[in-house]
Amino acid sequence: MADEVEEGAKGEEGAAAAPKSKMKLIIIAGAAALVLLIGGGVWFMFLRGHDEHKEQHAEAPPPPKPVFIDVPEMTINLAGAPGERIQYLRVKAVLEVKDDKMVETIKPNLPRVTDLFQTYLRELRSSDISGSAGLFRLKEEMLRRVNVAVAPGQVNTVLFREIIIQ
Repeated sequence: MADEVEEGAKGEEGAAAAPKSKMKLIIIAGAAALVLLIGGGVWFMFLRGHDEHKEQHAEAPPPPKPVFIDVPEMTINLAGAPGERIQYLRVKAVLEVKDDKMVETIKPNLPRVTDLFQTYLRELRSSDISGSAGLFRLKEEMLRRVNVAVAPGQVNTVLFREIIIQ
């Protein structure tokens, strides 16, 4: 019977040793898979194909340089209430277009653009163009008007060289 107890004890130790060894194998396999996943992620994110991207960027053509058209300087008296001091606005503006073809389209319409600018600017009061928000609204309204005047041509933006209120 002592032999049976010893065999039973050995059987329990063998049964307990088997799950521990299986657990070690699972942990080792999981750690190896984790290392492989991390290594693959590092390779994918940082090391793969950087030379190909540099070549693609080098082949991209440079963007076309914008062309600028000067608008004649305008001096306008601003609207005001009767009895107020008359204020004057002097504006030097430049139109930005995307290429030389647009210049040829816009140049013949420049007197129309100047007329639209002057009629709009005469309606303004000095409080309408005070501050950066007022100048931004002025620029946007002038851009809208110039694009109407030169349609189907397109002006990208109106730039101010000088704005003086006296």
